[in-house]
Amino acid sequence: MSADFNYTRQRKPAGTPPTLLRPGWSRSSKSSPSPSPSTSRSTSSATSPGHTADEPASKANGKATGNTARKSAGKASSSTAVVTMLTPSERTRVDAAGDGCYTALHRDSLDEVLQDLRQCRAEAVLVSVARCNEQAATSVARLVREFPAVPAVALWCDSSPDSAHAVLALGHYGVQSLVDVRDPSGWRALRQLFTLQRNGSIERRSLSRLATVLSDAPEDLHRFLDACFTAPARVGTVRQLARRLGVRGTTLMSRFYRAQLPAPKRYLSLARLVRAAALFENPGMSITQVANTLEYSSPQSFGRHIHTMIGVNAVDFRREYTGARMLDRFVEDLITPYLAVLRRFHPLVVLPAFSREEVSNTPLSPVLLSGHKRVALRRYNGSSA
Repeated sequence: MSADFNYTRQRKPAGTPPTLLRPGWSRSSKSSPSPSPSTSRSTSSATSPGHTADEPASKANGKATGNTARKSAGKASSSTAVVTMLTPSERTRVDAAGDGCYTALHRDSLDEVLQDLRQCRAEAVLVSVARCNEQAATSVARLVREFPAVPAVALWCDSSPDSAHAVLALGHYGVQSLVDVRDPSGWRALRQLFTLQRNGSIERRSLSRLATVLSDAPEDLHRFLDACFTAPARVGTVRQLARRLGVRGTTLMSRFYRAQLPAPKRYLSLARLVRAAALFENPGMSITQVANTLEYSSPQSFGRHIHTMIGVNAVDFRREYTGARMLDRFVEDLITPYLAVLRRFHPLVVLPAFSREEVSNTPLSPVLLSGHKRVALRRYNGSSA
């Protein structure tokens, strides 16, 4: 099949450069004149399959929706994720009270709540007293038994006759926190409870302890340690970590080697095992689920990693180490023996050779330096002079 095309040429207006001319084309037809290039483009865009006149607006709306979703996700990631089982009226009030403090993930059954906990989607559980009948209380007991490290909180909103019995049943099955929001001050107590839970995560506890031990260490060393503990689970190599820190992977490894420190890979690997040990504190988390949560390629790869770093298999690691004990090992192996070096170690910022005070105890004066070195020293010291 062949088609004849009639290429129409634009007339050259007076004074138009040749490079601004664009030849147009249209299918030849005896019954209709050849449309102009602008008409052809507008007609084809309006009549082409799968495209409508409102497509640019829809694309813009889609982009705006995507940006809004990304902003919401970033905001949610900085707050505590709480999975709930509440009545419809309680959901609205809990959402309003938790704005900026926690993010509520509403579920209709405790089976869905357990599924969220196994996939590490939530850091706390909020259960309505009004929904805790005898069958639900048994499921709550299972939840507390399988996830003892995840705080379970009971929410008391109404004053029905059965509420007191439900509260007693929840306490009997292991729920240790009760928030009575029949009084307005209860909502403030709920926010404070989940704020404390966010500050008590293994990542925050680890960084708080390292900040105390390395209180006089350079700021870029703290940035490196923060990234080791708070980087997403998919960051499992030094190159990926270095990319997040804005340096080359080979440069980062060379700086640790020249300072005679353990490799940055060991810092990252042990930090990941601290997080794994904290997850293993919940009996409801299997080895496979922990490996998937930390995005290892397989449970077997996770087990090999544990054996390489610690010298035990995954089962023994789960039995012997908690998050706090693994953090102690991190400090004992990687911080305490190298404390003197770490207090003056810059993994992300390199001091110019002419301004290193460890070479000469006398600080360098900018007056004694040449022009470009003097500018570099001023930039490093943050001076505007």
